[in-house]
Amino acid sequence: MDVRIHPSWKALLQGEFEQDYFARLVTFVKQAYATQRVYPPAKYIFNAFDLCPFDKVKVVILGQDPYHEPGQAHGLSFSVPEGIPFPPSLQNIFKEIESDMGYAPLRNGNLERWAKQGVLLLNATLSVQAHQAGSHQNKGWETFTDAVIAQLSKEREHLVFLLWGSYAQRKGAVIDASKHLVLKSVHPSPLSAYRGFFGNHHFSQANAYLAQHGLSPIDWK
Repeated sequence: MDVRIHPSWKALLQGEFEQDYFARLVTFVKQAYATQRVYPPAKYIFNAFDLCPFDKVKVVILGQDPYHEPGQAHGLSFSVPEGIPFPPSLQNIFKEIESDMGYAPLRNGNLERWAKQGVLLLNATLSVQAHQAGSHQNKGWETFTDAVIAQLSKEREHLVFLLWGSYAQRKGAVIDASKHLVLKSVHPSPLSAYRGFFGNHHFSQANAYLAQHGLSPIDWK
């Protein structure tokens, strides 16, 4: 099956694209886009992979599924296009960066600037029906993104995985913590951020680990 995705990822994941579950997933996703309002726009489904090639990944931030309101989702976890108001979780991410790193992030919610530095902003599910959170879960996306995480863990070294909330932490169970840095906390959602997201210092810890292994740190502004 031909999937339009960055060549570095396509070569690595070709075995997934050839599996029956992925064929069923493609059929479901095509039907959904043809008959419903679905986010992100189809051209952005694999945006996280296109902006952050496999060999450039330094940090992985796991989300659950795309934003489901108009104009928000563009294929990067927690990110919104420039000019779109920040969702609450993104506001809290920026608050922690300001506290942790000592600088205020740019007032721009488009995190492409992170992706281009090597931050894979990966949602577990890569599409969603408008106004219906979780509507494309259990259709095959999770199997695919599990394979992505497993391949990163196996084929790369000294990556940083930021696992926020119990869902991301369960999904990260396949990560080999002996060769990667796995940082866990509660989710940045307003429902949980004050129970341990604020003050987790994940951004400075990530940069310290990268520097320790001879890699350039991420500019989190």
